Amino acid sequence: MARIGAKSTTGWKATISVAMSNYIEAGSIIAIATSLAFWQQEFGFSDSFTGVLAALSANAFGAAIGAIIGGPLCDRLGRKFIYTYDLMIYMAGVLVAAFAVNQWMLLAAFIVTGIAVGAGVPASWTYIAEEAPDDKRAAHVGTAQLAWSIGPMIGFLLAALLVPLGLLGSRIIFLHLFVVAFVTWWMRQGLAESKRWKASQDDTTKVSLGGKGLKALFSRKQNLTALLFLVGVYGFWNTVAGQAGIFMPRVYTAAGLTDSQQQFFLQALLWGFTVLGTYFGFMRFADRMSRRVLYFIGAVMGIAGWVVLVYVPASTFTMLAFAVLWGFASGIGAQAFYGLWTAELFSTRYRASAQGVLFFAARVMVGVLSYGFPVWLNSMGLHGLGALLIGILSVALLVGTIWAPDTQGKTLEQIEEERYRSSSREKLTV
Repeated sequence: MARIGAKSTTGWKATISVAMSNYIEAGSIIAIATSLAFWQQEFGFSDSFTGVLAALSANAFGAAIGAIIGGPLCDRLGRKFIYTYDLMIYMAGVLVAAFAVNQWMLLAAFIVTGIAVGAGVPASWTYIAEEAPDDKRAAHVGTAQLAWSIGPMIGFLLAALLVPLGLLGSRIIFLHLFVVAFVTWWMRQGLAESKRWKASQDDTTKVSLGGKGLKALFSRKQNLTALLFLVGVYGFWNTVAGQAGIFMPRVYTAAGLTDSQQQFFLQALLWGFTVLGTYFGFMRFADRMSRRVLYFIGAVMGIAGWVVLVYVPASTFTMLAFAVLWGFASGIGAQAFYGLWTAELFSTRYRASAQGVLFFAARVMVGVLSYGFPVWLNSMGLHGLGALLIGILSVALLVGTIWAPDTQGKTLEQIEEERYRSSSREKLTV
């Protein structure tokens, strides 16, 4: 099969250009996480309103709305349409947040930014997978996860360094995201459309896959089982990761680490291990070793990290152990596999729609827990709420390990043939 993509934008150049959006998307979640206490102090809103801000932001419902809109549009109008215009909305959102003067202006900014993040994720992960060489698909998809990890690492590091400035430091972090988003938008203007998507629009000779978009997505049994599988993997894992992303400073306080600057440095260290896990774990081995085994290793490490944080008495060792275990596990864990398996298990005709549905479901799950998380942390304590988080992670471990699909080393077209057209349906278990 010929290489996919225009000559000037194939391979790593296209991958990195699109993956940069993951830096600013994840960075916006961290900007919110590190600024919530400052905003609350400045505007005087309650813990309940803090939960509303978190629930409607890029971390939860805001992103969910963007994903359910952006995914189908990406399949209908093309990958390029979304990644060309989406960042304009994002830039407007973070700019309003940077200059917010009251809690309602802040809420509007968080919602707009969240919608932009949700719309951009299906396009970026889908485009990267479609442009990647078939024998290095995990390595290329892992680049999106790498950028997603670098964003929070730098975000928390900036937050730690700017703590003495208080809310002004948080405003500077949002402005930094605006600048990076503008540069990314400018870089991506020269990218060509995905040739796999273009070919799917003219595909009239092959056996019908039931049309395009959401209607077609939900019309096939193979799609429904894959959606359920990926909700079990990513939806459950991300419900915990979403709370860690935005409420981790409060969790550290409950665990005994109360200094804000130390919390932010620890989070920067944690995300540094996520970067290492992504590069040296997922990107290096997910194309070469058993994905089932690699996924299991990451899931077990993640659970071990939370067990240490919740049940082992607070100490420097405890905090560092959590940072290493949860950080590295996140690099080789459910989100990277979600980006890979979602690209592989669905037809090009509705691949981005599937991404949108799954991201919508995952962010709704985060939003439900986020709405009450600050209050429940106070009422239940870390032990009570921590036990719930560990139970949720255990579901993701079991689902991903038991039903991991056999897609390694196959072209997207070969996987599509096996799943939708071949009589040998047993080749793929999901």
